[in-house]
Amino acid sequence: MSVQAVRGMKDVMAPEVGKWQFIEATARRVFDCFGFDEIKTPVLEKTELFVRSIGETTDIVEKEMYTFADRGGDMLSLRPEATAGVLRAYVENKLHAQPGPHRLFTIGPMFRRERPQKGRLRQFHQLNCEVLGDEGPLVDAELLVMLDHLLKELGLRNVEIVLNSLGCPECRPAFRQALSAFLRGRAGELCPDCQRRLERNPLRVLDCKAEGCRQAAQGAPSIAEHLCPACADHLAQVRGMLAAAGVQYKIDPKLVRGLDYYVRTTFEALAGDLGAQNAVAGGGRYDGLIQALGGPAEGGVGFGCGLERLALLLADDPRWRREPALFVAALGAGPRAWAFELTQRLRRAGLRVEMMSQDKSLKAQMRRADKLGARRALIVGEQELADGVAQLKDMAAAGRQEPLPLDGAFEALRKLI
Repeated sequence: MSVQAVRGMKDVMAPEVGKWQFIEATARRVFDCFGFDEIKTPVLEKTELFVRSIGETTDIVEKEMYTFADRGGDMLSLRPEATAGVLRAYVENKLHAQPGPHRLFTIGPMFRRERPQKGRLRQFHQLNCEVLGDEGPLVDAELLVMLDHLLKELGLRNVEIVLNSLGCPECRPAFRQALSAFLRGRAGELCPDCQRRLERNPLRVLDCKAEGCRQAAQGAPSIAEHLCPACADHLAQVRGMLAAAGVQYKIDPKLVRGLDYYVRTTFEALAGDLGAQNAVAGGGRYDGLIQALGGPAEGGVGFGCGLERLALLLADDPRWRREPALFVAALGAGPRAWAFELTQRLRRAGLRVEMMSQDKSLKAQMRRADKLGARRALIVGEQELADGVAQLKDMAAAGRQEPLPLDGAFEALRKLI
């Protein structure tokens, strides 16, 4: 019996991997334009990091993290999200001692043990961006402008940005009290998880996707009614700058994020083509989290964007197949040695070139060239080697080929392809 991949963990292979490479290359280009630098953090961190940052009562910490004790007895977890690790690196490496704000991004796998479904896996991949060391509304708006620009550069149009404010420690307690009082009257309609959340973190009820909980939350108090003047002004400034930048968005007073560290600005990008799990990106402001992890009292804001969900939204494109520019078909030992040398030179010049190492018939080699999607094929046998002229075939134009002198073939092919 063969060994299979772990449930909820997926292989990404050609041609699908070409789509991922396009997403990552586009993201790096966009992030560079906005002044972001890449950071790579470990996939394995101390469990305490996520308990302190994400929140002890969240589903992620309570149910979904891959956590174990190593041989030294330390409790370790595979990272379920990226922000905590980036902030840990920010504090540990004392980046805050350097002039800021600091704009950082990371791309890589995250891990959560939840029920696998469309666009949601146990090992999933994210693009994450963080702006650290700034509490002002301008960076919130700028981050949303960048997210909107990224989605458009990827060619996605049926994606809507939704925006809300979660208030701050000054104004959120009054909202939490009003929401708790409202939901207690409907506790019987809530799922078991939300009945537990009702006492520990009632805002999470608004984030539940269960239909009964969604119905129970209809008519619930709105955070907008409880925002303090500072939070209301912060949101108003973000909205004004988004309008000035031409970014379309919608206010959703029930939008909350599943992590405890968010304050003030929170947002999601929702796709109309993904069903219930329709968030392709989400994030917000987390002032206070850097200090909670041992750093200075600085502000921060960021978002995560799921690669699997972005890939689901992108239509197939021939450009992602990575076809070879040239296939060299060699017949016989002498021609194969000549073809081998030419192939390596062309590859070192930056061209994708293929050839077969086995002594196969011309028909078999051309079948291989066609399967790979090669745009051209260079055919050289003993007679061509003796005459000093190979045949260059255009694979897109059936039967059309032209002679190519072997002397100077490298330069001619490099210019042509």
